[in-house]
Amino acid sequence: MELTKREKEILDLVMDEMSSKEIAERLEVSISTVEAYRRSLFRKFGVRSVIGLVKAAMKM
Repeated sequence: MELTKREKEILDLVMDEMSSKEIAERLEVSISTVEAYRRSLFRKFGVRSVIGLVKAAMKM
């Protein structure tokens, strides 16, 4: 599976237990932008939750 640089960055921050708000502040983007990337990651990994996303990413 191919992730963009930004998707990888957001995935790393999600795995560091950061909230969407914290990620948005760190990356200087809007919360809705972070949420859009999270939805994209959920689709790519075929999961429905952050826990599922973290588990799938760890297997990667």
